[in-house]
Amino acid sequence: MGLFGGTAKSDYKPEPATAEIREEPEEELPSLPKPRSNTVIAKGLTVSGTMEGEGVVQVEGNVEGAIHLTGSVIVTTTGHIKGPVEADVVRVAGFVEGNVTARDHLRLEKTGNVEGDVTTASLVVEDGGRLNGRSTMVQAERHDPFVPASSIPLEDLQFGPNYKVVSDEDEEAGEKNSV
Repeated sequence: MGLFGGTAKSDYKPEPATAEIREEPEEELPSLPKPRSNTVIAKGLTVSGTMEGEGVVQVEGNVEGAIHLTGSVIVTTTGHIKGPVEADVVRVAGFVEGNVTARDHLRLEKTGNVEGDVTTASLVVEDGGRLNGRSTMVQAERHDPFVPASSIPLEDLQFGPNYKVVSDEDEEAGEKNSV
């Protein structure tokens, strides 16, 4: 007899295992979003030279040179850029000395200051933001709004947690019930 009233180890005889091997189809894991590169130029740090690439660059320190980016450039209140900036989206809360080209959107926040010409499709200047230069508005690169949803790959679609799939039949039944 065992210590707590069970069977002792020496009395225990395991039964032979008869495992059935079932081949279960592997579940496809949802694909992760495409990674974006994030770079932070920290406060107190000075970077000299040309920055080219893809992703998000947040400038909290100093950059002396050109920035050519596919992605976003964020200049925080402590950030200072001396040179031209070209990116899809640019947010300026600090100081930029040089021309700024934002292919999609430029936001000049209330603490932001740009000394140079600006070229963008969309410009927002908050009360207090300073732009000392010319602004040129360009036509935004628009995608065809009439692209059928069936031509968009499923992995590119993102839905919220409350999304419900509704078929055409369900929609027709809902319209009949609401009348």
